Amino acid sequence: MYNSLLKKITRLRAHAIYVQSKGRNMFYKINTYGCQMNVHESEKIAGILENMGYSDCPENGNPDVIVFNTCCIRDTAERRALGNIGVTKAEKKRNPNLILAVVGCMPQQDGVAESLKERYPYVDIVLGTRNIAELKDEIEKVLSSRARIKKRSDKKYRCFDTEQPQNYLEIDEKTPQTRTSYPNAWINIIYGCNNFCTYCIVPYVRGREVSRDMDSVLDEVKKCVDEGYKEITLLGQNVNSYGNDVDDPNVNFANLLREIDKIEGKFRVRFMTSHPKDLNDDIIDAMAHSSKICNNLHLPIQAGSDKVLANMNRRYDSEKYLQTIEKLRKAMPNIGITTDIMVGFPTETEEDFQKTLEIVEKVHYSNAFTFIYSPRKGTPAAKMEQIPYSVKQERISRLIKLQNKITKEISDTYVGGVFEVLCEDIAPKYEGMVCGRTESGRLVTFEGTSDDIGKFFNVKISQSKSASLFGHKEG
Repeated sequence: MYNSLLKKITRLRAHAIYVQSKGRNMFYKINTYGCQMNVHESEKIAGILENMGYSDCPENGNPDVIVFNTCCIRDTAERRALGNIGVTKAEKKRNPNLILAVVGCMPQQDGVAESLKERYPYVDIVLGTRNIAELKDEIEKVLSSRARIKKRSDKKYRCFDTEQPQNYLEIDEKTPQTRTSYPNAWINIIYGCNNFCTYCIVPYVRGREVSRDMDSVLDEVKKCVDEGYKEITLLGQNVNSYGNDVDDPNVNFANLLREIDKIEGKFRVRFMTSHPKDLNDDIIDAMAHSSKICNNLHLPIQAGSDKVLANMNRRYDSEKYLQTIEKLRKAMPNIGITTDIMVGFPTETEEDFQKTLEIVEKVHYSNAFTFIYSPRKGTPAAKMEQIPYSVKQERISRLIKLQNKITKEISDTYVGGVFEVLCEDIAPKYEGMVCGRTESGRLVTFEGTSDDIGKFFNVKISQSKSASLFGHKEG
């Protein structure tokens, strides 16, 4: 009873601040760093703020709330976020009523929330990966605190909460979201990670794996399809582990794909990310016999050397990985396969790196996301002997050169063919053109307007440029 009354009073005080704004529009700005999971969580942040009456801040506008949705997987993303948080100090001076929030992976690391509190005293709210739903209450508390300050010298309210609630899934199911990626809809199916790769901080900041209820996932897919979304992307640190934490043996990733495939309507399904150790024959069968699941898979190899893979704690070797690739291509001959490759992991020798190049040659990836290893504090790999940065740079240059050659070779095989393309957006560099992807994930640019976004077209490919294809509508 007391807590309920206290919340009501807090909301009334927050509303008083809003009224004092003389009814003007209240704006928010979200800065997102990192993976697709963070992009989708920013959609939830936007949903929370819009339910509170805020609107997306126009370009060159003055936001009332700025949220930094952070990533700590790579050092560059973390440094970029910290730099931009530092820049907002000047904005806060110009507008003392501005509310600043830092959320996501970065503050979930040990000691980081405390560091943010000391280094950035102008930040009002810090929330961890599973506390985003608390943003509404915390903003209201900030506003209520400021209302009291006007009457007496109360200490300014600041929130630093990274404790993960036990009923996280239940809370998350009720969190509103404002989707921003039409015609694609991001849908989380599993949170957290149990793999503990030695270079990765994800299990420490996102917790152990927790699967969403299958019926809830299916209901969300149906809702998105009914609302006109044409592509559904299922998200998880390891989507193949979906259902492993559930007692019911029928709840698994392969069966989830089969149930989604039964949903009526014209739409595509993609998913990321898959872990090679968990991509089993049942999942491959579900993909191959589906009319909606794209013949497209992102399957990170990370390294071609079995020694390096063991040191990474990836729990597969190159032979098993290549066997999985063979099964995929036998079941789906036209499948497009992309990957992640890390260069310069501790203990990687030139011989190890040559094995990575050999894997790239054998698999013939459509594209590869390559990056230089950077130590993450708190992970076992950070304590290993590190490789000079100049060596990493030289190796990744060779890798990129090889992959670009392979990508161009694959692109050339599309020329002259006709492929179904889902139009996704206006082409940013070509006037009067739009862009979209084939089922296998290849980007195609062709003539069109904004009215074409969200529609399927048969496009004849007339030209290829590295990873991009160009063509014109057929029929």
